[in-house]
Amino acid sequence: MTELATPDHFVLQRRTLRTLMMGLVPGGAALSAAYSTAAVLGEELSGSELLGGLAAAGMTTGAALATLPLAKVMAARGRRPGLMLGYGLAAVGALLSVGAAVSGVYVLLLLGMLGVGIGNAANLASRYAAADLATPDHRARAIGTLVWASTFGSVLGPTIGFGPAKDFANFIGIHELAGPHLFAAVLFTISALVVFFRLKPDPLVVAGGLGKDAADRGLKEAAKSLFASPVGRLSVGSMVAGHWVMVGVMTMTPLHLKAGDHNLEIIGFVISLHIIGMYAASPVVGWLTDRITAPPVMAIGGALLFLGAQMAANTPAQESNGIFFGLFFIGLGWSCGLVASSALLAVTFDGPDRVRVQGLADLSMTTAGALAGASAGLVVAATSFETLSNIASLVGLLPIFGFAALMVSQRKARSAA
Repeated sequence: MTELATPDHFVLQRRTLRTLMMGLVPGGAALSAAYSTAAVLGEELSGSELLGGLAAAGMTTGAALATLPLAKVMAARGRRPGLMLGYGLAAVGALLSVGAAVSGVYVLLLLGMLGVGIGNAANLASRYAAADLATPDHRARAIGTLVWASTFGSVLGPTIGFGPAKDFANFIGIHELAGPHLFAAVLFTISALVVFFRLKPDPLVVAGGLGKDAADRGLKEAAKSLFASPVGRLSVGSMVAGHWVMVGVMTMTPLHLKAGDHNLEIIGFVISLHIIGMYAASPVVGWLTDRITAPPVMAIGGALLFLGAQMAANTPAQESNGIFFGLFFIGLGWSCGLVASSALLAVTFDGPDRVRVQGLADLSMTTAGALAGASAGLVVAATSFETLSNIASLVGLLPIFGFAALMVSQRKARSAA
């Protein structure tokens, strides 16, 4: 994208990144606060560990359902309207979750977490907005920088949700777990306002990726473009594996720790440490991706996913150290897969095709997360948290196999040439 490598565009790219960060920090805090309390609240409302896990999985399901509609809005009108819509609907979802806690109606929590998931889809889409105006050799760093900005809000979310937000709910006389969701509703609203007032001009419009034709093209055409490319298949596979492992294990970790008689503050700290792994190292992951290319970084991510899931699998519920480090490594492996895969997609697919291909990749990833979250409760109910984590560790190896297959394919192509 050499046409964008001018002083004016560099200035615009810096402003775009700052604006996206300002929206992402409160959005990330809202997501993590709502998500970290959903399983516990769902279990209290329903009396079922399985339904508690299903409530938390509603966030990833909502993200999966919203990904393509938001991508269509962005392809036709730009990043700004799509992000505003996502954050606005997420605020409504968080308020529904507050209603669930106050009224004791479990179904409202399910609907609320589906709405919160739309905010997750918006947060994920914002990383592509960070790459719209970046030069090809800096796209991974731009994505990594934006993902890194999520650290601040996402780490604080569970801590504040289980602490001050819970105390505030008690102070005003409502269910203590309504507090984190009320906190999330306010923060999602702030994110929507930041995008509305500051994301001007729209980065996708400036980059030339806007077009009604791109928006109207269907899922079949997007799939053909994406999965016909070997690097496209590797990117999606890495994102899917990372999200499956991350969501599957993290969904049931709060209930696993609760069964071991750990208090809510310890649960919040474990989730916060996991989120540090997900986001804090992402600028380094982006820099490494720009230096050694994306596929090796995806393989490194797969190894970290395997290690983290195995540590979680071999930690009894009454202990926490293995869970602390295991969840941290899973988060770091997820970061490697997300940043490297997103950068590779941004470099490989350009022009009007970019948004629909990005949307399909995110749909694949969030659908995998939704399936992992929904099945995690079933696996734990039928077997154990250890079995769930062992299965996750095997899924984590998939990016390594994908990387090896790509290397073999490229070697054969060079030999044939």
